[in-house]
Amino acid sequence: MLRLAGCVAGIYSCFLTWGYYQEKVSTTPYGEDALKFKFFIFLNLIQAIFASVIAFLYLQLFLRHKRLSWPSKPLTFKYMQLAFLSVIGSPFSYAALKHIDYPTMILTKSCKLIPVMFMNILLYRRKFPLYKYVCVALVTIGVSGFMLYAPVDEHKASKKAIVNNSLYGLLLVTINLTIDGITNSTQDQIFHAFRSITGQEMMCFMNMFMSGYMSLWLLLNPYSSELANAIAFCQTHPAIIKDIVMFSLCGALGQLFIFYTLEQYGSLSLVTVTVTRKLFTILLSVVAYGHHLTIMQWAMVAVVFSGIGLEAYVKRAEKLAQIAAKKAAGADTTKQNGTKENAGSIPSALTENQVRQRTTLVAPKK
Repeated sequence: MLRLAGCVAGIYSCFLTWGYYQEKVSTTPYGEDALKFKFFIFLNLIQAIFASVIAFLYLQLFLRHKRLSWPSKPLTFKYMQLAFLSVIGSPFSYAALKHIDYPTMILTKSCKLIPVMFMNILLYRRKFPLYKYVCVALVTIGVSGFMLYAPVDEHKASKKAIVNNSLYGLLLVTINLTIDGITNSTQDQIFHAFRSITGQEMMCFMNMFMSGYMSLWLLLNPYSSELANAIAFCQTHPAIIKDIVMFSLCGALGQLFIFYTLEQYGSLSLVTVTVTRKLFTILLSVVAYGHHLTIMQWAMVAVVFSGIGLEAYVKRAEKLAQIAAKKAAGADTTKQNGTKENAGSIPSALTENQVRQRTTLVAPKK
C-alpha cells in the first residue's frame, strides 16, 4: 500500500504541475504581438521525445540489471499498436470540445473505468471478481455525481462562448473513451503475455513509436505547415521554450509513475487514480481555500471513498489469506521433512542391530 500511495502522490504532483503548464502554453499570449501557441501535435511530439529519453535514462541508472534490447516482433507490433492508438485518441477529445462544453467533457471522462473494464472483457476475455465490478460502479457513480452536482456559475453559463452540447460531440468523446479502453486493456494484456518487461520499457518504446508517427505526420503531410510554424513561433517567442520544456518534463516524470502503477497494479487501479485526481484536487482546494461543496457532492465523495475502501479492504484480506496459506504450506513442508528424517533413521538403526546380531552369531567359541 505504501508503494501505491507513493505512485498516487507522484501522479498527482506531476500532473497537477503538467496541467498548469498545459494551460499556460495553450492560453498565454506570448510576445508584444500577444500570439497564442496553437501547434499541439508539435507539443505532443516534444513530450513523447522527453518521455522516451527519460524512460531510457531511468532504465540505465536504476535498472542496470535490466538490459534494454529491441523487443521481439510480436511485442514490437503491440508497442506500435499502443502508440498509434495513443496518437489518434487525443484529436477526438480536442474535436469534441468544439461541440460540447468542458464540464460535460469532464463528466463523460469520469466514466473511463467502464470502457477499460469492458475492453478487457471483450478483447482479452479477462474475468474480474464481483467486488471489482462493485468498486468500478461506486467510483464511476461517485465521480460522475460529484461533477454533475457542482454548482453552476451563472455568469459563466450565460456567456455566448459556451458551446451547446450535441450528440455528435458526445459521439466523439465516446470514441475517445473507447480508444482509451482499448489502449489500457492492451497494456494489461502485454504485461500478462510478456512477463519479463517493465513499465519503463513499455514507456520508452511506446513514446518512441509515438514520436515516429507524429514526426512522419508533420514532415510528410503536404496540407500542414505546423512543424515550420511551431519552430518559427519558438524562434520569435523564446519565452515559450521554457514552458514547453517544463510541460514535457512534468508529463514524462508523471509517466514514470503511471507505467510503474500499470505494471504493478493493472489498468483498473491506474484509471481509478487518474479519474479521482480531479475530485481530490477539488477537495484539496476546499481544505486550503474554504471552497463550498453541496450536500450531494459530499454524498458523492462518500460513494467514491466507499468504492476505494471496499477495494482496499478486499485486497488486504486477500493478501492476509495468501500470507496465512504460505505459512501453513511452510509448516506442512517442515512436518513432512521431519517425518522423512525420522523414517530414514529407523532403517539405519535396524541395520546396526542386525550387524551386531550377525557379529555375535559368527564369533568363534573359545
